[in-house]
Amino acid sequence: MDIQVGNHLIMKKKHPCGSNSWEVLRIGADFRLKCDGCGHMLMLPRVKVEKNIKKIVENVD
Repeated sequence: MDIQVGNHLIMKKKHPCGSNSWEVLRIGADFRLKCDGCGHMLMLPRVKVEKNIKKIVENVD
């Protein structure tokens, strides 16, 4: 998958705050993601993130 830092990921499942959109802050063996709804940050393994992505929204700068 072609995921870059700054992209927003639309995930299959919603965060408890109700948002399903996450911003990519770090890429590697683990991903650091920030919830667009509440700002909560977490790190998840690459395999789990790539499995749960519905759509990648490119960063428009």
